[in-house]
Amino acid sequence: MSTFKAPKGTYDLIPPDSATYLAVREAIAAPLRNSGYGYIETPGFENVELFARGVGESTDIVTKEMYAFETKGGDRLALRPEGTASVLRAALEANLHKAGNLPVKLWYSGSYYRYERPQKGRYRHFSQVGAEAIGAEDPALDAELIILADQAYRSLGLRNFRILLNSLGDKECRPVYRAALQDFLRGLDLDEDTLRRSEINPLRVLDDKRDAVQKQLVGAPLLRDYLCDGCKTYHEEVRELITAAGVSFEDDPKLVRGLDYYTRTTFEFVHDGLGSQSAVGGGGRYDGLSEMIGGPALPSVGWALGVDRTVLALEAEGVELALPASTSVFAVPLGEEARRVLFAKVTELRKVGIAADFSFGGKGLKGAMKNANRSGARYTLVAGERDLAEGVVQLKDMESGEQVAIGVNEVVAELESRLG
Repeated sequence: MSTFKAPKGTYDLIPPDSATYLAVREAIAAPLRNSGYGYIETPGFENVELFARGVGESTDIVTKEMYAFETKGGDRLALRPEGTASVLRAALEANLHKAGNLPVKLWYSGSYYRYERPQKGRYRHFSQVGAEAIGAEDPALDAELIILADQAYRSLGLRNFRILLNSLGDKECRPVYRAALQDFLRGLDLDEDTLRRSEINPLRVLDDKRDAVQKQLVGAPLLRDYLCDGCKTYHEEVRELITAAGVSFEDDPKLVRGLDYYTRTTFEFVHDGLGSQSAVGGGGRYDGLSEMIGGPALPSVGWALGVDRTVLALEAEGVELALPASTSVFAVPLGEEARRVLFAKVTELRKVGIAADFSFGGKGLKGAMKNANRSGARYTLVAGERDLAEGVVQLKDMESGEQVAIGVNEVVAELESRLG
């Protein structure tokens, strides 16, 4: 037992559980790859200002949860708390928006960091797969992303998730609503912090989880009553396209999401089997973000799905993913000559794409067969001196228990045909 432990609020992913996480990442990425999204990777830390401007000064993420630090050279950096601002920064820096086809469609997968009170499903280091479509204002794009996320979850076998949908308006109608909401909030009995927040970004207050605040919010003006005609038409088209694709959703007029940059379409994927941390992912349109971080006007839309929470959702539904065995063939040599011969066979099997492993450390037959069992391999190759003198190895089918002798030179072909 080492004296070091993973930092508070973090976790290690270790086999065999880690295989589930890999499968979840792969399932979310597959529909994106299939729809014109290219892979992007950005640094784990960025200039603090990128998030202060991009995510929003008044958000909990920036005020309370960001890991910010100063480097030896005096730069102010922060570990990335979310993915969109970084991806947009990278796209602008590389001038992807000038390279031809808009929207620029990108997907990413990685770790994100927030200083939170750790609880199940809420960690200080967590992983997400996300997608961004940059540089086009088109309801079909919003619909596409929602449909692809739905497809990803269904491909994993998830059924009990819900899609909540709302529109947050745009720079025409949002200010009118914002003023009406501020008027309403000023009449309530709120603490200083909340009042201050209501002056900077009143929509954040709607997201307050405290009962005392929620009780007072009954009768608060709703954004959907303030949408301009352009936003109404846009939202209606998003809803029609999703519905036509057979994806069901619920209209949620109170949905705001925890980031300041959203406009128009916003959505969240929730799973009722997860208790308080019920959101498994979410996203929306962020038409003004590019300008906020110093770029040209580039209307965009995107989402991020939490890998950890998706795994918890699978557990809550009792979904067992059909994961391929990591080892198909396990070789057990008895004696020096057999070590040499079987090691060469394992190398050959791997070259033709068969997952093979070897009994390392010179164990006896009993110990080695235990290892073979634990490896989950379908076949075991066993060879001792007598076998090799006859030019054969023993091939054991671990499911049926049946064992046959096979010529040393036929091993690879035989296993290829059996496993093919």
